[in-house]
Amino acid sequence: MAVTATDVAVLDDPPVPAAAGRARLRFLRGGKARTGLLILVFFLILAVIGPWIAPYDPDAMSDQLLQPPSSDHWFGTTHTGQDVFSQILVGTRGVLVVGLLAGFLATVLSVLVGVSSGFLGGAADEVLSMLSNIFLVIPGLPLIIIIASFVEDTGDLLIAAVIALTSWAWGSRILRAQTLSLRRRDYVEAARATGESTWRIILFEIMPNLTAVIASGFVGTVIFAILSEITLAFIGVADISHWNWGTVLFWAQSNQALAQGAWWWFVPAGLCIALLGTALALINFGIDEFVNPRLRTATGASRKVKMRVGFTPVARTDRTGTHAARTGTRTKEQSE
Repeated sequence: MAVTATDVAVLDDPPVPAAAGRARLRFLRGGKARTGLLILVFFLILAVIGPWIAPYDPDAMSDQLLQPPSSDHWFGTTHTGQDVFSQILVGTRGVLVVGLLAGFLATVLSVLVGVSSGFLGGAADEVLSMLSNIFLVIPGLPLIIIIASFVEDTGDLLIAAVIALTSWAWGSRILRAQTLSLRRRDYVEAARATGESTWRIILFEIMPNLTAVIASGFVGTVIFAILSEITLAFIGVADISHWNWGTVLFWAQSNQALAQGAWWWFVPAGLCIALLGTALALINFGIDEFVNPRLRTATGASRKVKMRVGFTPVARTDRTGTHAARTGTRTKEQSE
């Protein structure tokens, strides 16, 4: 007598496909992405209106020296009576200008070089890959320090340009690898067979599939640029006459704010840096969840499978091509 059993697990019905408009907003369904975007929008608003709503001139001195936070000075004052809150508000614009401008320039360069290299191949790929490798080993911060020693006015635009020129190569390598995996797909071959031009194929067939990778690279470059700008200001390489959060920390460290117990001089700037970095990191995590199905949780795109001990999960489809829920059965065959 022989007994055979086939165990079939029950799969949940997949979610009903959303409308096209809702699918585009799936990225905003994640709590991480929404939180990061809200914090980023808050700082963007401060960057725009900060100099207008600042209660005092950030350079104006007064006789209220090293005063703790109060109703007159929300973040206290410095050793010369300058208002720290006004310095933070005015300095927000410089931080975001450098970060967003450097991120935009680096993203444009990485897309132009990486996608062109991966799609064209041949001699163009060799030349562009060699160019990426050269810029990949150029250190950004030492180069800015050298340039600052020869340039009198090291402004935000110059710092953003140097950061962009030294930070696009890594994203270019990633985009090249992704393009190499896409250029031989069926839909790309079909577009090529119909006589579509090379640049039209790149713009309408390749680029839409690289949007999430490009967005993630942009956010990462913005984080790096903001931290680089603050670092340069903190060590005194950037122009300290232009207010940003790093400049506030530079003056606090130069005048021994910690030794004097003036915590209000450096804590607000540090918290702003931490909040902005957290916001950008949450947006990056949201992009990863949107791109990678294994990471999707609150985006509403994951298909949950109920696992049972001793059962093998089997996905069945009906005649319409959609998944159907089946009840697990145990079949016994008895032969004599």
